[in-house]
Amino acid sequence: MRRSTAAVVTATAIALILPATTAAAHAASAPGFLAPADLPPHPSSDWYAGEVTAGTPDPLPFCYGQALPGATSQHREFWTDLDAGARQVTVVEKDGASAQRLADLLHRAVKQCAARTEAQYPDVDATGRSLGRVKVEEGARLYGVQVGTEHTRDIHLFSVGRDGRTVTVVQWGRMGQFKDAPVAAFRETARTSVAKLH
Repeated sequence: MRRSTAAVVTATAIALILPATTAAAHAASAPGFLAPADLPPHPSSDWYAGEVTAGTPDPLPFCYGQALPGATSQHREFWTDLDAGARQVTVVEKDGASAQRLADLLHRAVKQCAARTEAQYPDVDATGRSLGRVKVEEGARLYGVQVGTEHTRDIHLFSVGRDGRTVTVVQWGRMGQFKDAPVAAFRETARTSVAKLH
Protein backbone atom coordinates (compact mmCIF):
# COMPACT_ATOMS: atom_id res chain seq x y z
CA MET A 1 0.00 0.00 0.00
CA ARG A 2 1.26 3.47 -0.76
CA ARG A 3 1.80 5.63 2.31
CA SER A 4 -0.18 8.49 0.73
CA THR A 5 -3.31 6.33 0.50
CA ALA A 6 -3.10 5.25 4.12
CA ALA A 7 -2.56 8.84 5.18
CA VAL A 8 -5.67 10.02 3.33
CA VAL A 9 -7.93 7.40 4.89
CA THR A 10 -6.48 7.98 8.35
CA ALA A 11 -6.82 11.75 8.02
CA THR A 12 -10.45 11.36 6.96
CA ALA A 13 -11.25 9.26 10.01
CA ILE A 14 -9.42 11.59 12.40
CA ALA A 15 -11.08 14.71 10.97
CA LEU A 16 -14.48 13.16 11.57
CA ILE A 17 -13.81 11.82 15.05
CA LEU A 18 -11.69 14.39 16.88
CA PRO A 19 -13.22 17.59 18.37
CA ALA A 20 -12.03 20.99 17.24
CA THR A 21 -11.58 22.28 20.80
CA THR A 22 -11.97 21.01 24.33
CA ALA A 23 -14.16 23.96 25.26
CA ALA A 24 -16.70 22.99 22.62
CA ALA A 25 -17.71 20.01 24.73
CA HIS A 26 -19.55 22.38 27.06
CA ALA A 27 -21.58 24.11 24.33
CA ALA A 28 -25.33 24.12 24.72
CA SER A 29 -27.66 22.62 22.17
CA ALA A 30 -28.50 25.05 19.39
CA PRO A 31 -32.04 25.34 17.97
CA GLY A 32 -32.45 23.52 14.68
CA PHE A 33 -29.52 21.14 15.25
CA LEU A 34 -29.20 17.69 16.72
CA ALA A 35 -28.27 17.23 20.37
CA PRO A 36 -25.86 14.49 21.51
CA ALA A 37 -28.78 12.41 22.78
CA ASP A 38 -30.23 12.34 19.25
CA LEU A 39 -27.32 10.29 17.89
CA PRO A 40 -27.17 6.47 17.84
CA PRO A 41 -26.07 5.37 21.34
CA HIS A 42 -22.44 4.38 21.65
CA PRO A 43 -21.92 1.15 23.65
CA SER A 44 -19.21 2.57 25.91
CA SER A 45 -19.10 6.37 25.63
CA ASP A 46 -21.24 9.47 25.85
CA TRP A 47 -21.61 11.78 22.85
CA TYR A 48 -20.32 15.36 23.05
CA ALA A 49 -21.15 18.34 20.85
CA GLY A 50 -19.38 21.47 19.71
CA GLU A 51 -20.98 24.81 19.01
CA VAL A 52 -23.00 25.53 15.90
CA THR A 53 -20.51 27.29 13.61
CA ALA A 54 -21.09 29.38 10.50
CA GLY A 55 -19.54 28.23 7.23
CA THR A 56 -18.44 24.86 5.95
CA PRO A 57 -16.32 22.51 8.07
CA ASP A 58 -12.56 22.61 7.57
CA PRO A 59 -11.45 20.22 6.21
CA LEU A 60 -14.47 19.66 3.98
CA PRO A 61 -16.57 16.62 4.86
CA PHE A 62 -15.87 13.26 3.27
CA CYS A 63 -18.10 12.47 0.27
CA TYR A 64 -20.19 15.65 0.01
CA GLY A 65 -18.01 18.58 1.10
CA GLN A 66 -17.34 19.95 -2.37
CA ALA A 67 -21.10 20.31 -2.98
CA LEU A 68 -21.69 22.59 0.02
CA PRO A 69 -22.35 26.31 -0.44
CA GLY A 70 -19.96 27.91 2.03
CA ALA A 71 -21.72 31.24 2.53
CA THR A 72 -25.00 29.78 3.79
CA SER A 73 -23.78 26.67 5.62
CA GLN A 74 -23.72 26.05 9.36
CA HIS A 75 -22.27 22.96 11.01
CA ARG A 76 -21.91 21.17 14.31
CA GLU A 77 -19.40 18.49 15.28
CA PHE A 78 -20.05 15.52 17.58
CA TRP A 79 -17.60 13.02 19.04
CA THR A 80 -17.20 10.23 21.58
CA ASP A 81 -14.36 9.22 23.86
CA LEU A 82 -13.49 6.39 21.50
CA ASP A 83 -13.87 5.67 17.78
CA ALA A 84 -17.11 7.32 16.67
CA GLY A 85 -17.82 10.82 15.39
CA ALA A 86 -20.62 12.68 13.65
CA ARG A 87 -21.33 15.96 11.95
CA GLN A 88 -24.42 17.92 10.92
CA VAL A 89 -24.35 20.58 8.20
CA THR A 90 -27.44 22.72 7.55
CA VAL A 91 -28.05 25.12 4.67
CA VAL A 92 -30.94 27.59 4.30
CA GLU A 93 -31.65 28.31 0.64
CA LYS A 94 -33.68 31.17 -0.86
CA ASP A 95 -36.71 28.98 -1.64
CA GLY A 96 -37.95 25.40 -1.71
CA ALA A 97 -36.94 24.77 -5.32
CA SER A 98 -33.35 25.82 -4.62
CA ALA A 99 -33.31 23.63 -1.52
CA GLN A 100 -34.54 20.65 -3.52
CA ARG A 101 -31.78 21.15 -6.08
CA LEU A 102 -29.18 21.32 -3.31
CA ALA A 103 -30.57 18.20 -1.63
CA ASP A 104 -30.40 16.32 -4.93
CA LEU A 105 -26.82 17.52 -5.51
CA LEU A 106 -25.72 16.43 -2.03
CA HIS A 107 -27.41 13.06 -2.38
CA ARG A 108 -25.69 12.44 -5.73
CA ALA A 109 -22.35 13.38 -4.19
CA VAL A 110 -22.83 10.81 -1.42
CA LYS A 111 -24.17 8.18 -3.82
CA GLN A 112 -21.13 8.54 -6.10
CA CYS A 113 -18.64 8.74 -3.22
CA ALA A 114 -17.47 5.12 -3.26
CA ALA A 115 -16.68 5.18 -6.97
CA ARG A 116 -14.89 8.54 -6.70
CA THR A 117 -12.83 7.33 -3.74
CA GLU A 118 -11.67 4.19 -5.52
CA ALA A 119 -10.84 6.16 -8.67
CA GLN A 120 -8.76 8.65 -6.71
CA TYR A 121 -7.09 6.12 -4.41
CA PRO A 122 -6.63 2.75 -6.20
CA ASP A 123 -5.46 1.01 -3.02
CA VAL A 124 -8.70 1.84 -1.21
CA ASP A 125 -11.75 -0.42 -1.36
CA ALA A 126 -15.00 1.55 -1.09
CA THR A 127 -18.56 0.28 -1.19
CA GLY A 128 -21.75 2.36 -1.21
CA ARG A 129 -25.21 1.19 -0.25
CA SER A 130 -28.62 2.88 -0.32
CA LEU A 131 -30.36 2.60 3.05
CA GLY A 132 -33.76 3.91 2.00
CA ARG A 133 -35.83 6.95 2.87
CA VAL A 134 -37.40 8.47 5.96
CA LYS A 135 -40.84 10.06 5.80
CA VAL A 136 -40.50 13.39 7.58
CA GLU A 137 -41.38 16.82 6.12
CA GLU A 138 -40.01 16.76 2.52
CA GLY A 139 -38.15 13.56 3.33
CA ALA A 140 -34.65 12.28 4.04
CA ARG A 141 -32.52 9.82 2.05
CA LEU A 142 -30.00 7.54 3.75
CA TYR A 143 -26.80 6.10 2.37
CA GLY A 144 -23.82 4.17 3.68
CA VAL A 145 -20.18 4.12 2.52
CA GLN A 146 -17.66 1.55 3.72
CA VAL A 147 -14.00 2.46 3.15
CA GLY A 148 -11.10 0.12 3.72
CA THR A 149 -7.40 -0.41 3.17
CA GLU A 150 -5.20 -3.40 3.91
CA HIS A 151 -5.14 -2.46 7.60
CA THR A 152 -8.24 -0.37 8.40
CA ARG A 153 -11.95 -0.31 7.66
CA ASP A 154 -14.38 2.52 8.41
CA ILE A 155 -18.14 2.79 7.98
CA HIS A 156 -19.94 6.08 7.32
CA LEU A 157 -23.70 6.72 7.34
CA PHE A 158 -25.25 9.77 5.68
CA SER A 159 -28.66 11.38 5.74
CA VAL A 160 -29.71 14.16 3.36
CA GLY A 161 -33.02 15.71 4.44
CA ARG A 162 -35.13 18.77 3.64
CA ASP A 163 -37.85 20.85 5.26
CA GLY A 164 -39.03 23.64 2.98
CA ARG A 165 -36.03 25.76 2.00
CA THR A 166 -33.69 24.17 4.56
CA VAL A 167 -31.44 21.19 3.84
CA THR A 168 -29.49 19.22 6.41
CA VAL A 169 -26.84 16.51 6.09
CA VAL A 170 -25.94 14.21 8.97
CA GLN A 171 -22.79 12.10 8.79
CA TRP A 172 -21.96 9.39 11.33
CA GLY A 173 -18.77 7.32 11.25
CA ARG A 174 -16.63 4.86 13.16
CA MET A 175 -14.19 2.01 12.62
CA GLY A 176 -15.99 -1.06 11.30
CA GLN A 177 -18.11 -2.39 8.46
CA PHE A 178 -21.74 -2.30 7.33
CA LYS A 179 -22.58 -5.06 9.80
CA ASP A 180 -21.42 -2.78 12.62
CA ALA A 181 -23.52 0.22 11.56
CA PRO A 182 -26.54 1.20 13.73
CA VAL A 183 -28.81 1.76 10.74
CA ALA A 184 -32.12 1.62 12.63
CA ALA A 185 -30.92 4.12 15.24
CA PHE A 186 -29.44 6.36 12.55
CA ARG A 187 -32.79 6.35 10.78
CA GLU A 188 -34.30 7.94 13.89
CA THR A 189 -31.42 10.43 14.01
CA ALA A 190 -32.19 11.39 10.42
CA ARG A 191 -35.87 11.84 11.25
CA THR A 192 -35.02 14.05 14.23
CA SER A 193 -32.54 16.13 12.22
CA VAL A 194 -35.28 17.15 9.77
CA ALA A 195 -37.98 17.57 12.40
CA LYS A 196 -35.74 20.02 14.32
CA LEU A 197 -35.24 22.30 11.32
CA HIS A 198 -38.36 24.35 12.06
